[in-house]
Amino acid sequence: MNVHEYQAKDLMREFNISVLNGGIAKTPDEAVEVAKKLGGNVWVVKAQIHAGGRGKGGGVKLAKTLDEVKAHANEILGMTLVTHQTGPEGKLVNQILIEQGCDIDHEYYVGIVLDRNTGRVTFMASEEGGVDIEEVAANSPEKIIKVAVDPAVGFTPFIGRKLGFGIGLKGDTLKKANKFFQGLYNMYMAKDCSIAEINPLVTTKSGDVIALDAKLNFDDNALFRHADIEAMRDVTEESEQELEAGKFGLSYISLDGNIGCLVNGAGLAMGTLDILKIHGGEPANFLDVGGGATKETVQKAFSIILEDENVSAILVNIFGGIMKCDIIAEGVVAAAKELDLKVPLVVRLEGTNVNLGKKILNESGLAITPADDLADAAKKAVEAAKGDK
Repeated sequence: MNVHEYQAKDLMREFNISVLNGGIAKTPDEAVEVAKKLGGNVWVVKAQIHAGGRGKGGGVKLAKTLDEVKAHANEILGMTLVTHQTGPEGKLVNQILIEQGCDIDHEYYVGIVLDRNTGRVTFMASEEGGVDIEEVAANSPEKIIKVAVDPAVGFTPFIGRKLGFGIGLKGDTLKKANKFFQGLYNMYMAKDCSIAEINPLVTTKSGDVIALDAKLNFDDNALFRHADIEAMRDVTEESEQELEAGKFGLSYISLDGNIGCLVNGAGLAMGTLDILKIHGGEPANFLDVGGGATKETVQKAFSIILEDENVSAILVNIFGGIMKCDIIAEGVVAAAKELDLKVPLVVRLEGTNVNLGKKILNESGLAITPADDLADAAKKAVEAAKGDK
């Protein structure tokens, strides 16, 4: 689950992490009132959407007068903001954050993620802040400092010093940065974050260390422990298909391709997307029906996939472990008949009750293309999608 920048910063204040004062506004007049309450003579007007790259897309503006605050607010509110993370369709800006300006000396990057290769929470930091960290990783990987946290020990001042020294901090600024890193780690662990990213983390000319921006993602499986975070969910930032899928226990993410995918298991789903790409195909979605799918949930999965008008073929890839192939086959047949399926359908089944599942598909009277293995399924799905154009 994602939250907006202003929500992330509210959480950070609970852990004594330094952020700038600010307030949310939904109209230009509200923006002016927020700026007046904040005081000062420089403000930043920031679009609030669940995507990075807002500044490059015109969603972050500096204002030196209240008239400029109002003008920028009028420009940003209601705009469709397109960034490298929104896709070409962009996202509608419904609210803005008005924040105090600050006297920036240098911009850095710091983030915390779970490194699945080591199984440890890991800090990443760089002296190259304010730009896409992916670019730094690709072009100057030596500028990224990584420090894993031993789960038996937790955060220690040594970790903070290693990070701080690594990005060139020293003296009192290093001490403040150490405190900042400690607070960020405490929040990450206490709130079951999956990502905590500060870009940029800035030092001011007076030596303060402040999070100028903040991105927090949370583990959906842990939200039952965090009613406060669940309450921050902004459903306007999520697609109707994703919301509908969630009601049925389906994990769905819309993509830009034309091959609909119905798979059981997140790992197999990712592998399916990869192999489609390898064979020249473009997935239209990630859809994991999970291990406990029923005939009804499979039907619902089909209906969600077909809401995407770009879908010109569907690939069903099921490995029956807990999930039984015959249940999937019954759902596929029922969905195809109920929805009067017009696009080509490729099905690969393997595992529990696979022969029964194949028998159900073969006797359905439907034009279903069987596949022997994953590579075969991908090739046939790509060919089917091309032939349907």
